[in-house]
Order: sequence, then C-alpha cells, then structure tokens
Amino acid sequence: MAMAISLTPAHHRWRARVFVATWLSYVGFYFCRQPFSKAKGAIAETTHWDTRTLGNIWATYLIAYALGQFLASTMGPRLGPRRNVLLGMAVSVAVTLAMGEAPAWPVMAALAGLNGLAQATGWSGNVGTMASWFHKQERGKIMGVWSTNFTVGALVPGWVIAAVLGIASWPWAFYSGAAVLAVVWVQFYLLQRTRPEDLGLTAIDDPVTDGVLAPAAPEPEQLSRDAWINVLLVGGFYFFIKLIRYALWSWVPYFLKTGYGVGDSKAALFSTAFDLAGLPGVLVTGWLSDRYFGSRRGGVSLIMTLGAVASTGLLIVLGGASVTLFVVLLAAIGFFLYGPDSLLTGAGAIDIGNRRQATFAAAFISGIGSLGAVVQEFAISRNYKPGEGLGVVFAMLFGSAVLAAAFCAALVWRNRRGKGI
Repeated sequence: MAMAISLTPAHHRWRARVFVATWLSYVGFYFCRQPFSKAKGAIAETTHWDTRTLGNIWATYLIAYALGQFLASTMGPRLGPRRNVLLGMAVSVAVTLAMGEAPAWPVMAALAGLNGLAQATGWSGNVGTMASWFHKQERGKIMGVWSTNFTVGALVPGWVIAAVLGIASWPWAFYSGAAVLAVVWVQFYLLQRTRPEDLGLTAIDDPVTDGVLAPAAPEPEQLSRDAWINVLLVGGFYFFIKLIRYALWSWVPYFLKTGYGVGDSKAALFSTAFDLAGLPGVLVTGWLSDRYFGSRRGGVSLIMTLGAVASTGLLIVLGGASVTLFVVLLAAIGFFLYGPDSLLTGAGAIDIGNRRQATFAAAFISGIGSLGAVVQEFAISRNYKPGEGLGVVFAMLFGSAVLAAAFCAALVWRNRRGKGI
C-alpha cells in the first residue's frame, strides 16, 4: 500500500492558504491577458488597424509567451515559484497599464511581447507550488477544482471587460485589468509559500508502493525516457488544444462583431459562453479521473476530447446559421475541451515530473502548447476576411480537435502498457 504522511493542523491551514493564493494568482493573470482580445473590435474601430495588424500584435504576445514558457522550464526551478510568480505579476501590471496608452501598433506589439514573457511565469510557477502541497492520490480531484482558475480567469475578466466597454473607452479595459492584478499580487505575497519545509513543516512527498517514499528526482535534463515521451505527448496534445482555446479567446468577440453584427459589449459577453461551460467540464473531468479511472489521466481526457471533436464538427455544419447556434456550440466546445486541458497540464504534469520537477514539466508542456496559440493567430489573421464566412476557421478547429484526440489516444495506449499517466 502507498504510504501517506500524517498531516498536522498547520499543514491543513497552509494548504488552504496556498490553494487560495495560487488560484487567485492565476485568475488575476487573466485580467492582464484578456483586455486586448476582448477589446479588439473597439481598438480596430478607433485606430483603423486591419485584421492582419491586430493578428501581428497578438502573435507577438503569443510568441513571447511560448518562449517564456521554455525559459520558465529552466529559470523557474532555479528562481523558485514564489519569486517567479511575484515578478511575473508585477511586470504584467506595469505593461498592461502602458498598453492603454500605446500610441502606435509597433509600441502596442512590443508591450504585448513583454506581457507575454511576464504571463509565462503564471501556470508553471503555481503548478509547481501545488505539487509540494498535495499527494498524487488526491491531485485529480484537487487539481480539477484548482484548475477552474483558468476557466474563471477567462470568464470573470470577460464579464468585467464587457461592462467596462459598455461605459468607457477601450483603454479602460487595460487600466481595470492592471488594477485587479495589483491587488492579487498583494494577497499572493501574504499567503503563498512554495513548500511545507519553508514553514518548518514535514514535506508532503509523492508516495510509492511498499511504504517507501520516492527518492529524489534527477535534474530536468535527466528525466527518464518514458517521462520525456509522456511530456512530448502531452505537449503535442496541448499544442492542438491550445490552438483551439486561443483561437476562440482571441477572435470570437471579433467574429461576433464583424460576422454576426453584434456590438462590442455584447460580443465580449457572448464570447464567455465558451469559458462558462468549461467550468463544469473541469470539475467533472477531475472527479471522474480519481473516482473511476484510478487517478489515471489519459482515458477520461480522451473521452472528453472526442466530445470536443464532435462539437467542432457540428460547428462546421451549423455554426454559420445564427448567433444562437454559434454560441451554443461554443459552449459545448468549452465543456469538453477545458477538462482534459486542465487535467493533463495540471495533475498530469505533476504526475510526470513529481513534486520536484512539476515546474519544469508544466512549463515545458505549456511551452509546446503555446506554439499552437501562435499558429492560430497567424493562420486566422491571414485567412479570415470579414463578410466571407467562417468555414475555414471552423475546419481548422475541427482538424485540431482530431489531432489532439490522436495524441491523447497515444497516452492511453502507453498507460495500458504501464508507461503512461
């Protein structure tokens, strides 16, 4: 049987504090990540930047974000999650304030790039913290709840920005987002601690069979062959999932405005259907993983990803018919996509890297995934023409869902051979 360390009341108190601090931190990051995408239509209207220019600006952010993830895979473990995340949040606040004042698109692009580097500290740093506070047997359930941070992080800022755009000019979307993250920075500083040992508490290690604690893990460069294969498979899965997620985050408000004639505030609001439906999807997937799949991540992720395949397929057939059908299918994609996204890149990354290398595994996987986000920005900005329909975009989303399912199926096959997650 696996051995679990007895947790003291102090462990439980600090686990709650760390959970809240890291959860709010990642939600806060989105308040400085979403303003450009949600206000894209309003920005274009006042600056007269065309679709390609808008795409280039956000591609700069996404490229920097992807590079930042790979940097975080090496620098993150050395700086430690606490300093890494605090620095990233501080830089993101300053840059987002400046984006509200950007006088020309090259300046906006440069600021977006700096924001991408800062934002890259968020996921891996916070996942690295969580890895030290929770056992493997509880990670599916705990990380399922915790991973609602990027669903709520996509949802609540969208509502706030929609309200701001309804009463003020687009720069205020940036100012309000920066103000929220500044407040979150303070609570993170007060509540977060990287590991129990930092407080003089007993470490919470990954237990293994026969009552023996797992030995110290090797350096990231010395991960086992099987661990590297799993990292690359989850990374490939995440490339296509993140392509879909960022395509919808980045462009749906713009599609609703230019393709369906919806106003700026309503477009930002309607686009949150994707994130709203993703919230129960995350909770259901994490619960199923622990309850029925024995804390294995691949099988339930494959089932949910196949649901995303079906939903994007229906988008090709029905998505152009009306705003209502488009939003309903958007919600269906969110439900099926968010669960495997959060499970494999959260609990899955920790399982691959264990508590000592969770930061590295999460950052490397996220870095590969972030390349998919870059690809979609260039592809859509160069292939979508307002007034010409969304068929090409819908086909790209469907193809990406199919390929994500293929990578997930490979993880399931490896798991059946005792080598997967």
